Amino acid sequence: MGGGKGGQKRGRTQRRHFRQGRENVWKYDNKRTRSDEDATVEDPSANPNPNPSWEPFSTKNLGFEEYYKGQVIVPEEEWEEFISLLRKPLPAAFRINASGQFFKDIRLQLENEFMKSLDTETSNDYEIEAIRPLPWYPDKLAWHLNFSRMQLRKNQILERFHEFLKQENEVGTITRQEAVSMVPPLFLDVLPDHYILDMCAAPGSKTFQLLEIIHQSIKPGSLPHGLVIANDVDVQRCNLLIHQTKRMCSANLIVTNHEAQFFPSCLLQGELKKDILQFDRVLCDVPCSGDGTLRKAPDIWRKWNAGMGNGLHRLQVEIAMRGVTLLKVGGRMVYSTCSMNPVENEAVVAEILRRNKGSVELLDVSHELPGLVRRPGLKTWKVRDKGLWLAAYEDVPISRRGVIFPSMFPSDQSCLKKFQCDSQDVMDSSAVENKCSFELKDHLVNIIDPDNELKKIKNNATLVDVSKDAIKREDDKGVGASQDDLNEMKARVSSFDLERCMRILPHDQNSGAFFIAVLRKISSLHDDSVKRIGQSTRKRNTQKGTTSLGLERDDQLVAEAASGLNSTDELSSVVSEETGFRSQGPDPYSKDDEAEKVVAFDKIGDDSSETRQTKGVLQMQGKWRGVDPVVLFRDENTINSIRSFYGISDLFLLDGHLVTRNIDANHVKRIYYVSKSVHDILELNFKVGEKLKITSLGLKVFERQSCKDASTTCMFRLSSEGLPLLLPYIGKQILCASLADFRHLLQYRTIKFPDFVDDDFREKASILMSGCCVIVLKQGNEKTYQYSADSSAIAIVCWKGKTNLSIMVSQLDSQQLLDRLAVRFGGQKGSPPDQNNFVLDESNNSRLDITEKELSEAGHVEGFEED
Repeated sequence: MGGGKGGQKRGRTQRRHFRQGRENVWKYDNKRTRSDEDATVEDPSANPNPNPSWEPFSTKNLGFEEYYKGQVIVPEEEWEEFISLLRKPLPAAFRINASGQFFKDIRLQLENEFMKSLDTETSNDYEIEAIRPLPWYPDKLAWHLNFSRMQLRKNQILERFHEFLKQENEVGTITRQEAVSMVPPLFLDVLPDHYILDMCAAPGSKTFQLLEIIHQSIKPGSLPHGLVIANDVDVQRCNLLIHQTKRMCSANLIVTNHEAQFFPSCLLQGELKKDILQFDRVLCDVPCSGDGTLRKAPDIWRKWNAGMGNGLHRLQVEIAMRGVTLLKVGGRMVYSTCSMNPVENEAVVAEILRRNKGSVELLDVSHELPGLVRRPGLKTWKVRDKGLWLAAYEDVPISRRGVIFPSMFPSDQSCLKKFQCDSQDVMDSSAVENKCSFELKDHLVNIIDPDNELKKIKNNATLVDVSKDAIKREDDKGVGASQDDLNEMKARVSSFDLERCMRILPHDQNSGAFFIAVLRKISSLHDDSVKRIGQSTRKRNTQKGTTSLGLERDDQLVAEAASGLNSTDELSSVVSEETGFRSQGPDPYSKDDEAEKVVAFDKIGDDSSETRQTKGVLQMQGKWRGVDPVVLFRDENTINSIRSFYGISDLFLLDGHLVTRNIDANHVKRIYYVSKSVHDILELNFKVGEKLKITSLGLKVFERQSCKDASTTCMFRLSSEGLPLLLPYIGKQILCASLADFRHLLQYRTIKFPDFVDDDFREKASILMSGCCVIVLKQGNEKTYQYSADSSAIAIVCWKGKTNLSIMVSQLDSQQLLDRLAVRFGGQKGSPPDQNNFVLDESNNSRLDITEKELSEAGHVEGFEED
């Protein structure tokens, strides 16, 4: 536990657990003896799991059933069908990456191979269709399985298909994702030039889907003009998000780590004016109680209670309001949850509409995705708290007004309305009570600490009877408002068009449950809405001992910029005052001052970073603790050597598009490529004091490579992730190989030059410069040194040594590529080549894996690493 270091003691909790001698809960898991297994086979009635404490998840919760019966989310005659399906496992689903090179091959394989074989093999045990495309997803790119994840893992008949799913998911050609989770990005109506914000992005399936959409119909070697900023509040979940989206290989992605409700604003540099960074599309998939995922997470049955949704409501409103603030006028925002609770769904949407007072409209998208079965949103609902049904805020006991807010109810009265009165007037007890009530409503929505508000009420106890006895009397009023009296309660009906919201229920199409609302910003926000966002921020930052001037000021700028009231000079001066960056002389963004701008960005971190010495290497600590700084890479010597070695065309811009995470150019290990849209935001972020906490960005294109061969002139090799982007522009160190030689490389990984089948390829490969190179699969009558860089070009990164050629592709990617070649060109998947046409070298090629040590000894690679 101490990692070999002396003096480290166990924590208090850990010591206590050792003293208590806690039972090993794993001892019954995989410790079954052979005799136990034989006994189970001989006696099928024997308990297959000898752990006496193990019990399956209970799929009953009386509180859950009472709550949703009371909310009438389904008609009474459908209740049994609804609740019975919730207790069954969720069928698996996955999506084909439409921007992938082999997506058509995969779709054909599903249609022609797996649909037929699975229907034949499982027709007696499962539903009629074992696998089918989702009817509402475009181009048959999403598929539904009539098997749960457990069945896929345990059923031997499905083993081959399960291996197919795992392999394709790992390399990024498909994404395993719940079917209803695929819906929200489709309603965003994304175009390739859109700036998109995914506010609560982890684990990243929807972000991956958004990247797919903006990369569709983009020619090889080009990038879309838009980008996706994927944000999450948790650093560990950000790592999961990075791992998920890394398979997309996109230069148009930025991953940030912020609280969604306080996502920072920035200025965006345009050609003619400066403006606040806003987004064309915002995906607001907020944290929720998650009871729509009961079929895949049955442990929620025992955890669920009505208070879960009530406790998240205020945060959901804040996140959604921040999303509206960051949305461009005319832009579209999707608010979604995987919950069925109206307090988390329709109540939040209604509050957004109330606060924005006509600046935001709820869209009717019933004509979109016609194959999707959906139900209208609710217009009336009740709130349940401590066993009580509450129809309106007036019914809330005073003692519970710190946790039950006016915005939870469908009342048409704005929860932001203030009670105006002269503080010097003498008020009777009734007036004081009303004033306190309205002030409490107002401040609770503005995230004022409820405990402090209750203290204010208690301080006025001489005028308002809020003693314990009074609170008890107030509580006793609602005791009778149980399920028996529910029908007698007159619930409020919202006047907003909440039927335009969409509810997806499990029994409609054998899926999970989901809620979706599509909103459009039709005008700039009103001043009071922006002011209240700033008040929320100020309260939060005051508790942390920090200032909220920056974000509140940004919110005001957003409103001004959207309404066209501000000028370029006013915006520039405001940002200078906020961030401490004061422009001296020429405009720092102007093209005439390009040299000064480059110098400023090369020295980023001088004011906001600190330098530290670690193990003799100079490292830079960025503004955000624990996050490496983002630095624009401008080392001309390195860039020129890369361009010269690989013959990269001048049409492919490198200057200004390369980024590293190390301030010291001599110790840079990886170089990332970013699109122009990402580059513009990076420059902006530098200017405003690095407000964005960036954890990941761009596409890895080059990696530093040590080599014993002194003849190698370039110290950076190509990355497999960035090869599709660079391929059309590479003019050197590139050859075309026949299908036989290409397959041999993938299977045996290292081949000596005399062993290649094609004589021309053997000759050309032997005279390549030592170092990294690219091998392209020959198409038709192409010559060895000519190739067509279109969407169908298949290429891999290799290393040319003195006597042989080695691929720099992972074993998994090699196997996947071999399978794709088998589907496209025929041949047995993963089978060894014809021994008559290929001579194995016993010393180097007898195994499929070439280790790092073996490559190093062969004069190929030192320090070969993959992220």
